Amino acid sequence: MSDLAQPSAVALWIQPRASRDAVVGERDGAIAIRLQAPPVDGAANGALVRFLAGRLRVPPRDVQLVRGLTGRRKWVSVAGLEAAVVRQRLLAG
Repeated sequence: MSDLAQPSAVALWIQPRASRDAVVGERDGAIAIRLQAPPVDGAANGALVRFLAGRLRVPPRDVQLVRGLTGRRKWVSVAGLEAAVVRQRLLAG
């Protein structure tokens, strides 16, 4: 499935076990995010949802992982926000 098949989702590239949580730019069309959490037992996915919710100022329940639960490349959607708005807010810093 291509990125275009997920029009309401935002592509992310996750680097777990980083020194701090941060958006670090783009990588192959995906927003690159570093997370302190290890990729064990869903810890990184939970940390990602909390990080995105805080960064976007939405409740964690509004952030949904729609694809890529076990890989570094993930797609998320945020209830009430269009994908373009999510990308803009994350990359704006």
